[in-house]
Amino acid sequence: MANTPHKPSTFLLFPWGLMSIVLILLLNLTLSNEWFGKNWSWIALVLIIPAAILENFKVGYSTMRIMFMKVVYSLLSFLLVGMAFGSALTHYYNIKFVKEGVTTKAITLPWYVLLALVVLLLIQVAQLFSMLKAVKREFMQMDPDQ
Repeated sequence: MANTPHKPSTFLLFPWGLMSIVLILLLNLTLSNEWFGKNWSWIALVLIIPAAILENFKVGYSTMRIMFMKVVYSLLSFLLVGMAFGSALTHYYNIKFVKEGVTTKAITLPWYVLLALVVLLLIQVAQLFSMLKAVKREFMQMDPDQ
């Protein structure tokens, strides 16, 4: 019986961390500041913990397609969070240094949204290191000297 390749499940290919980052940013931008300010801890808890758990399930799977998608989604996460942080810094700069009437467009991100984004990025970094460990393990198994 030949070893037939099979496709990885959609669960393994879905970007759970990136989805949480997008949802946190969308909720911050669309909901009123008063409601989001009162419920931010529950929203972050509901979005961060499942993303960490679901991303952690991917650690044992080391097919090339899953690892490639992990890297792509992590890079997209860093890009999205970098743009959000840049816009938040632009808002801070407008408040602190710019004269009245001459401002650039920026979004307002409260400290708790920035903290949630940093936690999600740390999860992404941990996933990348675990993936590198899996790649090293695979290469060590293929090494004839071991």
